[in-house]
Amino acid sequence: MTTKSAFSPEEWKSVLEGPPSAGMIVVMASRGGTFRETFAMSKAYLEARQLHGASELLDEIVAAKPKADHTRYHSVEEMRDHGLQHLRDAVALLETKATAEEVDAYRRFVLALANKVAAAHREHGQEVSPEEAVAIDQIAAALGQKAS
Repeated sequence: MTTKSAFSPEEWKSVLEGPPSAGMIVVMASRGGTFRETFAMSKAYLEARQLHGASELLDEIVAAKPKADHTRYHSVEEMRDHGLQHLRDAVALLETKATAEEVDAYRRFVLALANKVAAAHREHGQEVSPEEAVAIDQIAAALGQKAS
């Protein structure tokens, strides 16, 4: 089992930034329901904590308070591009240090979080807006898998 101790502080920061980056990409995709969607992100962490023990690495990730990248972006597109890069970097790093099962658990957690954020606020009568669906597809691609 891989733990936080396998990573340098900078590497660990990269791993931790992935899930909240995915959540913010979805929040900003259609610019509605920010409060509910942010709450849904926190709820995803809480639910993952309740599954404690399935993956020691994921347990340590969800035990940390989600921290968003506070870089000042000039546009939603720039924020999205940086967030997707955070995800690609985190997965690449995990693939070098974690087991395949742990990497898959990370991917599943990030996608579950993104889907939960998207479903938190109905927009134009839809549970998930077309913009949010595109964001989830982009997140899945950055993680190296297809959206579900």
